[in-house]
Amino acid sequence: MQIGIPKELRARERRVALAPGGVRALVQQGHQVWVEAGAGAGAGFADADYESAGATIVFGRLEAILRSEILACVHAPEPAEYELLLPGQTVIAFWALPTVRPDEIAILQERGITAIGLEVIEEADGSAPVLTAMSEIAGGLAAIIGASLLLNEFGGKGILIGGTTGVPQAQLVILGAGVLGRAAARVALGLGAQVTMLDTSIPRLRAVVNELGRPVTTMLSTLPNLEKALGFADLVLGAVAVHGQRAPLLVTREMLAGMKPRTVVMDLSIDMGGCFETSRPTAFPEATYVVDEITHFCVPNLPSVAARSATVALTNAQLPFLERIAGDGLDPALAALPQLRRGLYLLRGRCARASLAQTHDLDCEPPVEEAG
Repeated sequence: MQIGIPKELRARERRVALAPGGVRALVQQGHQVWVEAGAGAGAGFADADYESAGATIVFGRLEAILRSEILACVHAPEPAEYELLLPGQTVIAFWALPTVRPDEIAILQERGITAIGLEVIEEADGSAPVLTAMSEIAGGLAAIIGASLLLNEFGGKGILIGGTTGVPQAQLVILGAGVLGRAAARVALGLGAQVTMLDTSIPRLRAVVNELGRPVTTMLSTLPNLEKALGFADLVLGAVAVHGQRAPLLVTREMLAGMKPRTVVMDLSIDMGGCFETSRPTAFPEATYVVDEITHFCVPNLPSVAARSATVALTNAQLPFLERIAGDGLDPALAALPQLRRGLYLLRGRCARASLAQTHDLDCEPPVEEAG
């Protein structure tokens, strides 16, 4: 099968969909892989590395798209490129389609595209293997970057996250006890922060205590508890998400008034619309802005800061699905892998995900059932 890997277009995005090792695995199975020149440069992978793995280097994004039956990306193609996609083409990427305009989804449907969202591939237990890999990296980075944003040189109020003898540590509040939130808490605890985590689920909070121990303070995410936590926080991480849906809005602009001036909020749900009313996507080097004396950090592609590690993790997580689709064909792969079926937004142009249908008032046609 023909597999295309284009260079990412988004600002400061250094990841690439597959590392050379993943390309080698596909080539060894008899597939042709087309890699756009320079696609892996930001992650430290040269074109020669891909050629050694058996890929063919192409010198334009359009060629990578037009040669492929399967297009593997980190971020989905931009809406302006939808008309370039081939009828019946399978595009596997972080799509976040609930945040896309209805008229843009209509173009994908007209083109008969199969859109598989890496963020919504989901196991039977509710875990998301590809999203988990990126969330673990994003959580660790958020704690490290957040510690820097508390310092004067980065616009913070001059707090050392771990404190020192006779000086209290920073108060870190994490909204959401999922993979990302737990990863951030683990690193923040290592840096010496006082960590408070809020979630709507008592079992998830109990799992946090079992995993990380009593140094983490847990609170049920009710409005009074949320307002209380925001009031004492020095750093707030928004890490809430519902697979395949827009992130719930938790913090309104009015609630910022109850926070201490120069508190830092990091909206790590910004990929799916954000959980702070005042959030808007940002990018390095101007990654922060201030609203009502509160510093906001809303970088959607945070794992790109550790692009090589993130690319290898992304390759490990998605390669089994690519191998199955390329080796068996789309329909047999969907029939055999329930987690892949759950990752479908569109199947040959037809809406295949109920949450997407509800968001954009579309007819939903479920994908094929598991073979048995």
